[in-house]
Amino acid sequence: MSLTSQEQQMLKGCQAGQAQYQQMLYQTYYGKMMSVCLRYAHDKEEAKDILQDGFIKVFASLPHFKSEGSLEGWVRRIMVNTAINHYHKSKKFQHQTSIEDDLKEYSLSGSFDDLEAIQKINYEDLLVLIRDLPPAYQAVFNLYVIEGYNHKEIGELLHINEGTSKSNLAKARMKLQKNVQKLLEENPPIRCV
Repeated sequence: MSLTSQEQQMLKGCQAGQAQYQQMLYQTYYGKMMSVCLRYAHDKEEAKDILQDGFIKVFASLPHFKSEGSLEGWVRRIMVNTAINHYHKSKKFQHQTSIEDDLKEYSLSGSFDDLEAIQKINYEDLLVLIRDLPPAYQAVFNLYVIEGYNHKEIGELLHINEGTSKSNLAKARMKLQKNVQKLLEENPPIRCV
């Protein structure tokens, strides 16, 4: 995918250190990248910190961008990596469990249609539920479900083994299922007759 003329102009201006183009890049990607950061943070302030660190890295790394692929995808990868670095810096994120315990707990839970339930709640509610996950679960869930990494890649990124990644994903899904069910029980969807 080649860059649009606007992206090329913005990129050249940023690489030349022109503030107006840096501001343009920031404004162009702020909303999407804030959404990425919110998925990895516990609150909006933490997300803003990750976003700021991410944009600092984006601007510092722009001279190395090879104009191959999507500029937005490149910025997104920097944001995800910044969020992962943030994860590593915080010792409180080290909540890991064994896959055996998780599979036992998961097999005891009732059946639940994830897609159907998720379609019944809005994005903001789902984001809050994801943010309420323990940090290790949240990181694995985001990397696997939203960013598309596999468990081996997640293990390498988070410095955990592949089984722990699988376990944390299964537990994140179970917790989300329970919380979605609770949310739906408290606020049932309105049905048109």
